[in-house]
Amino acid sequence: MMEVRRSEERGAAHHGWLMSKHSFSFADYFDPRHSGFGPLLVINEDRVAPGAGFGTHGHRDMEIISYVLDGALEHKDSMGTGSVLHYGDVQRMSAGSGVRHSEFNGSKTDPVHFLQIWIEPDTKGIPPSYEEKHFSTDSKKGKLRLVASRDGRQDTVLIHQDASIYAAILDEGDKVEHALDSERLAYVHVIRGDVTVNGVPLKDGDALKIGGEERVVFDKAEAAELLLFDLPA
Repeated sequence: MMEVRRSEERGAAHHGWLMSKHSFSFADYFDPRHSGFGPLLVINEDRVAPGAGFGTHGHRDMEIISYVLDGALEHKDSMGTGSVLHYGDVQRMSAGSGVRHSEFNGSKTDPVHFLQIWIEPDTKGIPPSYEEKHFSTDSKKGKLRLVASRDGRQDTVLIHQDASIYAAILDEGDKVEHALDSERLAYVHVIRGDVTVNGVPLKDGDALKIGGEERVVFDKAEAAELLLFDLPA
């Protein structure tokens, strides 16, 4: 099974200070055909105006991952954590039994562009926790770099779900393969550029749902950056 999700088909929200594109049903946008994929529930591509952001609000029982694409993302939470994230930084917050946090553009002059990803945990009610790590551009060039995993292996952020997230930066001549258990799902989100995945041409903002395949093959790339999710069915 392979199903393409084109960038222009995503839900959109425009609030002046925020421009957001929703790969899955979120807030006022609902599409029964795209209401999560396995435990992957949300991929929002957000652009936040200088000095603006999401005020303090609460979450429970969710793994929330932020992948910064450009600019400065400022985070504060009820655990006492505070930081400013930049390109290459990956943040994981396990909401668990309950946490409150805020996210703001850390710049007064430049917008911030990031992906916010929600994954449903396989255990509820855990103590909330926070983690962030930096992944250099070189570590992702021409390869799939694991950035999030169930056990934190390879110096990744740890998520409470049997899922793995890989990031890659691919260009002309690069060919990368990922072995996939036929009982598992894969989801590819193209951040920017062009790439062919299992023979399907994709461009920035496009996604591909994959099931029942033994491998995920990336080739014919041009200035591409992408995320690959290896997920339980």
